[in-house]
Amino acid sequence: MSLQRIQRRAFIAGLGGVVAWSFIAQGQQRPKKTPRIGIIDDAPIWDHFRRGLRDLGYIDGQSIVFEYRSAEGQPDRLAAVANDLASLSVDVMVTSGSAAARAAQQATTTIPIVMIATGDPVGTGLVKSLARPGGNITGNADLAATMSAKRVQLLKQLIPGVSRVAFLWNPNNCSHLAYLEEWRAVARQLGVEPLFVEVSSFDQFEPAFATMVRERPDALSVTADPFHLSHIKWIIDFVAKARLPTMYVPKENVAAGGLMSYGPSLPDLYRRAAGYVHKILQGTKPADLPVEQPVKFELAINVQTAKTLDLTVPQTLLSLADEVIE
Repeated sequence: MSLQRIQRRAFIAGLGGVVAWSFIAQGQQRPKKTPRIGIIDDAPIWDHFRRGLRDLGYIDGQSIVFEYRSAEGQPDRLAAVANDLASLSVDVMVTSGSAAARAAQQATTTIPIVMIATGDPVGTGLVKSLARPGGNITGNADLAATMSAKRVQLLKQLIPGVSRVAFLWNPNNCSHLAYLEEWRAVARQLGVEPLFVEVSSFDQFEPAFATMVRERPDALSVTADPFHLSHIKWIIDFVAKARLPTMYVPKENVAAGGLMSYGPSLPDLYRRAAGYVHKILQGTKPADLPVEQPVKFELAINVQTAKTLDLTVPQTLLSLADEVIE
């Protein structure tokens, strides 16, 4: 065999090895990037969101990583923490309430945002419509403002003589403008006088509540505003000392000693938000994911708290309750 033929065979063999190695290399999958989820103001309620992701197969530290940033109870810091998460280029940003969602919206127009329990996402300009969000934001709404009349009616069932109801609101929460409009309409409809109590920072709680008590309302209504909920123990303790019947939105506040609540299940809203994150990580655009609305509202009553207020809960009201705490 000639030297030329031997060299030619060696070249072909070598070329075959290169081609084979190329196919092997192509068959090897590149390590997938671990998705990062940005969360603003972590709290125990977020455990339901994390549990929802685990149910969908996401393991913290393995198939997903969380980036946490906190405004530390200072609403004016929301913009800074939202910008910080945006600078990290997280894959999805998840927020609770309208104020945090608005901060995230102003921080990025490209990173998908999943909002949880927002009061009025259309009226506040977070989305174009519930069916077609239209931008980089989707998620779920709590529609709590639309239930204002129902809450006053429930208070009237418990306290037939109620004629003046205080309403705690946060001017930093853009959805609370819808609350105020709803409350004014409810007051005219149900013949009650509203007393609006404004609190947007912790140092305003004590003077605002002291002034409210001097005004002697028959009852107080509290929303699920994230800032207010972050100080819910203070609120529950204050109204207990002031002997002021109070209506809440989350039933967890009733379990913590509050009198009564009516609203959607917050744990369910957080759990369902995990499904949005999953779909977005699979490639679905937020604009194509309709905003969900709660379909069930729950009534919870703390009978023990009612007794300390010298209130007798009518059997007709107890029969309506989804949860009664003795």
